[in-house]
Amino acid sequence: MAITLMASVALPAMAEEAPRKGGTLNVRLNADIRATNGIQRDANTDTVMHQIFETLVGYRTDLSIGPVLAESWKVSEDGKTYTFTLREGAVYHNGDKVIAADVKWNWERRMDPANEWLFVTSFDGTQGLKVESVEAVDERNVTFKLNAPNALFLPLLAGVQANIWVASPKNVGADGKWIDGSAIGSGPFRLKEWVKAQYVALDRFDGYKPIAEKPSGFAGSREAYVDHVRFTVIPDTSAAETALFAGEIDILPNFETTRLEEAKSHGMNVVSSPGLSWTAILMQTTDPLLSNPKLRQALAHAVDISQIAAARTNGLAKADPSAVAPASAFFDDSFASLWPQYDPEKARALAAEAGYKGEKLKIQTNTRYQGMYENSVLLQAMLTAAGFNAELEVLDWATQLDNYLAGKFQLQSFGYSARFDPSLMYSTIMGDKKTDPTAQWDSPKAWDLYLKSVATDKFDERKAVFKQLHALMAEEVPMLGLYFEPSVEAVSPKVKGYAAWPAENTRTWGVWKSE
Repeated sequence: MAITLMASVALPAMAEEAPRKGGTLNVRLNADIRATNGIQRDANTDTVMHQIFETLVGYRTDLSIGPVLAESWKVSEDGKTYTFTLREGAVYHNGDKVIAADVKWNWERRMDPANEWLFVTSFDGTQGLKVESVEAVDERNVTFKLNAPNALFLPLLAGVQANIWVASPKNVGADGKWIDGSAIGSGPFRLKEWVKAQYVALDRFDGYKPIAEKPSGFAGSREAYVDHVRFTVIPDTSAAETALFAGEIDILPNFETTRLEEAKSHGMNVVSSPGLSWTAILMQTTDPLLSNPKLRQALAHAVDISQIAAARTNGLAKADPSAVAPASAFFDDSFASLWPQYDPEKARALAAEAGYKGEKLKIQTNTRYQGMYENSVLLQAMLTAAGFNAELEVLDWATQLDNYLAGKFQLQSFGYSARFDPSLMYSTIMGDKKTDPTAQWDSPKAWDLYLKSVATDKFDERKAVFKQLHALMAEEVPMLGLYFEPSVEAVSPKVKGYAAWPAENTRTWGVWKSE
């Protein structure tokens, strides 16, 4: 049966219905948030914190960059100095005025090695870009000075994962440490209560003064209509569906594509958009077996990524082994063709040449994220069919994540949350494994190409570099890219003004509920 999804636009009749204030919007989380400090993060934490805090700039739905806390910005002629002007009337939830000195304070806090911010290397010159100074010109203007022009500076500031939002300095105690559970931001909602492992409750911040630009993605106006937002932790997918159909939750993000017709049969609206979250199988290249590139190539030939993508997304997404998403303007079909093609016999031959003698290959996975688990099951079956001794190691998500952070795995079913620029995704997977265990691709050749990709803002030049990067990845096979997860959400018909977008992160502003 063909399945027709609504595009990531307003739901039917929205233009005819004026927004109304009041009510509570209930959103499902599949796991609890990690912290409120912007340092310890995952996708759920990012989503919730961006309702409370604001970045200087943010991504629009079309993946261009627009204003949020900064109403405008200027770039010097040499491309090395950015001056941001803060939004008129911006205040924190405690009533304090947001000033440029706070931007400087937040930046220095993140860059302090003691805080172990994962994105330090994105700005300290390690990956080419270095922020040499941040200075408050006056109360509303702040400058960032770079070592050289860099195509990734604004995308990094706008990105969701780095959490470069501006927080009140009063979130930090006299000891210089973030106060546990504190979340004083300038966003449209304020933190009311966080009951760990159960829910995060937010209240609308009536002191919020939106920017003039219309809302789009995470940019523009964040005017809120609902009085309250409740992010409820429901780990089990079936239980989450039951809660949606019973009216206990209003928005179910990351909806399973195999359940679309069931949702529609219960009167739910389904919204979708091409996604930017990359699903992959990680391979530990320092492992005695997997350190051999020929064996990694054998594994690539053993896996039919097209079949996995079709099965997992109900045909909504095609296989993509590259770090360039189909939703990106840089993508074309050549990225899919530049990869070891599915050929089990060739996989057997390469494995024999690599000296493989039936050694066990463990695939770490979890059942909290259904996609990760099902991908690992399909992977195991394909590897087994090609003569590999593969077995699943099913862990709880927290343990698997810790193993990822420490680099303790052979194979791991994993997923990267949305990165809006291909260079950002490449920088996420690249690095020196000796100093960064999360680095999947430790390759000097690849690193040189990455630096070229951010040294220019010319589209054609960057696309050519991305193709070179992917061709090198097909040769070295540091990991197995599968597909970019489409953004699919099931939404109560009472919810108005809600739309999906490539980043997937739920937005609770600009949304209202009918009677």
